[in-house]
Amino acid sequence: MVRSPSAVDRVLGLLREPPAEPDLSAGYLDLLGPAEERAPSLAQSVMESAFLPQIYEKVWRPVGFNLAKGWPIGPDTAAEQAMARDWLGLGQPGDTARPAATVLDVACGPGNVTRALAEGVGADGLVVGLDASATMLARAEADTPSGGEVCYVRGNAVDLPFRDAVFDAVCCFGALYLFDDPWTAVDGMTRVLRPGGRLIILTSRRLTPLYASKVGGELIRRATGFTMFGDREITGALADRGFTGIRRRRYPLMQLVGGTLPDA
Repeated sequence: MVRSPSAVDRVLGLLREPPAEPDLSAGYLDLLGPAEERAPSLAQSVMESAFLPQIYEKVWRPVGFNLAKGWPIGPDTAAEQAMARDWLGLGQPGDTARPAATVLDVACGPGNVTRALAEGVGADGLVVGLDASATMLARAEADTPSGGEVCYVRGNAVDLPFRDAVFDAVCCFGALYLFDDPWTAVDGMTRVLRPGGRLIILTSRRLTPLYASKVGGELIRRATGFTMFGDREITGALADRGFTGIRRRRYPLMQLVGGTLPDA
């Protein structure tokens, strides 16, 4: 299924270097082409497998994430998605007035969060889901109804292909801990936000600041490519990049952090 021409055209207008002949053969806009030779980490290999997209939304994510958030005390998937819309300044499903926001979902996987964000924007809004995994994006295309202003892009989440200051809101849920260079990724998310734009990140949380915990986290990262972030690492990264109104929800093994860029 190919996204609506208007959505694709709008996304092309957001790119730093729009392709002369856009590749939409798989339904999404492919900016990477044939897979490059690389050695992905164990965690990245799992995310790029053909099997995981089939169980991600109904099994992997609700079970794994909800347990990491302290289920049954922590928020379930619906509450998490409602919080994302709220923190990003979007509307909620059923609201009569929803903003015509331009939203980026970084490392969108099979599009479950992308679709949830789309429920919070108005008819003139646009939600872009970006991921490097062709298998994840194939699932996202299959599960996303046609006709809405949603467009998927296959691209590099650490080196975002978009121009500066083109998004009103940026979301990165359940992916920052998989990036080889998470702080460069945060730089990119900040770069593409407009003044006054909002960023929200759901990522891992290291239980204690103790030295042994840090050493254990580093061993996990080297073995699997999975990073466990300390309590102040994400909030500090946003503060260092000029975000204001920073807020955080801490869960047993995850943390939700959001902030707003100052107006120009």
